[in-house]
Amino acid sequence: MSLPAFIDLTVEEQATELCSYFKALGASNVDDDQNSDLSNIVAVADLCFKEGNEVESEGVLNSIVSMLVLLPNEKAEPIITTFCQKLAKPPSNKLGLVCLRVLSVLFHGLDPVSTTRYTVYHTLVQVAGQVEQMKTVFTDLDKMRTQLGPCKPNNEQMQKLLRSLHEALLNSRESELASKVMVELLSTYTTENASQAREEAQRCIVASLADPNTFLLDHLLTLQPVKVLEGALLHDLLTVFVTEKLSAYLKFYEEKKDFVEGLGLKHEQNLRKMRILTFMQLAENSVELPFETLEKQLQLTEDQVEEFVLQVLKTKLVRARMDQLNKKVLVSSTMHRTFGKQHWQQLRELLTTWRGHLRQVKDSMLTIVNEQAELLAQQS
Repeated sequence: MSLPAFIDLTVEEQATELCSYFKALGASNVDDDQNSDLSNIVAVADLCFKEGNEVESEGVLNSIVSMLVLLPNEKAEPIITTFCQKLAKPPSNKLGLVCLRVLSVLFHGLDPVSTTRYTVYHTLVQVAGQVEQMKTVFTDLDKMRTQLGPCKPNNEQMQKLLRSLHEALLNSRESELASKVMVELLSTYTTENASQAREEAQRCIVASLADPNTFLLDHLLTLQPVKVLEGALLHDLLTVFVTEKLSAYLKFYEEKKDFVEGLGLKHEQNLRKMRILTFMQLAENSVELPFETLEKQLQLTEDQVEEFVLQVLKTKLVRARMDQLNKKVLVSSTMHRTFGKQHWQQLRELLTTWRGHLRQVKDSMLTIVNEQAELLAQQS
């Protein structure tokens, strides 16, 4: 089927051409003898996928978009919602890419304050997840907030979007971004409605524990849906990973082995993570860690210590070097597993000290400059 020409046509003429096009594809709700309402055209927009011609489909859909962006906001919302529904489940990957491009044109063509931008962005996320093109739509939460900020989606809408975003990122194997999105989703709940996100909180905890590259977990305990789980075994296990050492995990595993394995967590991976977390905790309190201490605290053999320390250093959570001659690790710095009031006080004192030192340097420099100026004045 030939692609109708929409260039240099009025909106009315364009609508008539689209009606003829869709009527030829079998649409019964459009009439090319009259100026059919745009909502009728949008209702059959997915018929353009029937021919399987990506170029033709993209041209037709972009023609519809060129009319949608001209609609006043109060009339646009239901029509654009229907249009998004028609593009939300493309029949093939190639047509999915077409939908992605068309929706992107629509999103950027709408007024930034238009409430329909939220609907279009949500559909973009859904389609991008299906065709594994999430990087073309979402890169980080800050950028998303900037894009959607002017149209002011409410909390319920953001929760719906974040759920779809999380699912799409997982489908695209973007587990790290997916975890950040899940934490953002959980942070939208308050003490009043936190129980509604109980299952999501459980999935978030399990995913974080299972992720081999996630070690700092204390922020999860501050989320209201996670607080709802206090007293449950999963919350107890999370607390072990946040504050306890390897010995506490081994005790928990010995007593609750079926529970841990029932979560899908692998014991060997848990051991690796808990050993690294225990090493970090030891490094917080000592700048020298004898190999003998590490063997005992981490339950390693003498031959395993050096290889393990190298693994820790690769995570960049701890800066240190090994003194193999004296069989000890010399710690330069370490990330803190938890960052509480005590740590904020230490940071404040450190910054205050630095500020004082900078003031002394400034005063010294001013003194030197003044002395040099006086000397030059005397010489002249």
